[in-house]
Amino acid sequence: MQACAPYAAMLLVQFAYGGSNILMKIALEKGLNQIVFVVYRHVIAVILLGPFAYVIESRKQRPLLSLSVIIKIFLLSSLGTTIHLNVYYAGLAYTSPTVASALSNVIPSLTFIMAVLLGMEKVKTESPRGWAKMLGTAICISGSLVFTFWKGGYLFKSFENRALINIYSTKGSAGEYRHAKENWIKGSALILTSHFAWSAWLVLQAVVHKVYPARLSLNTLICFFASIQSSFLALFFARTPAIWKLDWNVQLLTIIYSGAVISALGYYLQTWCISHKGPVFVAMFSPLLVVIVGLFSAFAFAERLHLGSLIGTGIIVVGLYCVLWGKRQDNSAARKPDEGKGLADGKASETSINDYPMTNPDTSEGK
Repeated sequence: MQACAPYAAMLLVQFAYGGSNILMKIALEKGLNQIVFVVYRHVIAVILLGPFAYVIESRKQRPLLSLSVIIKIFLLSSLGTTIHLNVYYAGLAYTSPTVASALSNVIPSLTFIMAVLLGMEKVKTESPRGWAKMLGTAICISGSLVFTFWKGGYLFKSFENRALINIYSTKGSAGEYRHAKENWIKGSALILTSHFAWSAWLVLQAVVHKVYPARLSLNTLICFFASIQSSFLALFFARTPAIWKLDWNVQLLTIIYSGAVISALGYYLQTWCISHKGPVFVAMFSPLLVVIVGLFSAFAFAERLHLGSLIGTGIIVVGLYCVLWGKRQDNSAARKPDEGKGLADGKASETSINDYPMTNPDTSEGK
């Protein structure tokens, strides 16, 4: 049961992100400012996480904050929250949730490359598990490209003749809706930039966790710095008082959902998985997001699914399985020497970030 926990946690995270993508697209169309959203979202997360971090984690688990640790956490917050979220939601305003989710499939390859360059992930090309991880990453990316760009072939009818939720300002032909601000190239460029920052966030978490292992406190500090950083951006880009006003509408629902489910619960689950399985394991679940959002969009927004969508989904699942198989073989190979030496059962039975060679964490900070 314990061995399945990281897999279940990451599946839950991807479903949570799928819901966030849909809600955020609706909220943006209804006028929610993305910087205001990021500030409020992380304030809620701090309020929720702070008391748990203080009560559950002892002083031994929560080391003193040195200037070096504060800088690392501040940089971590800048990459994974301030830069990633503000740039991502700016791009989401110019494209559809399905395309935005599909582009997230560059995260596994970016994270994999960063982890290999920093010595956190080892690839042995002479072993099957090494090839499985490399090929699996390439297969996942290929599947996401097929899902997104292959529009030929049989066009499956949407689940609904009319969209359950119509968020677009202009409507084209039946079952096909276009956003007035649609700019695929601009939106894709912004989203790809945000995913580069997110990949760096996943990798840097492994570095920061070594010097600050208190997960709840770490995520509380990340959300705190995120709210401060985005508040500073708001001085330049969100100075109109009216956009900070909250009413009982979908904008408020999106803020509460994202603050409680994504920033509080989701960030913690990802940090926990990274500490046990490493950043590449967490990144490899990103391809599932495009499937989740694509299916929901077909039902709620009457987006039509092509044959390429079904084939792309299958390719993504195959690629994900290959990488997870390679990671599992890595864990088995790492345990064999320990078993031969008769080490105590208290040793970690899984590959964790504590096993990664990080002789000079400060060099990772500048990545």
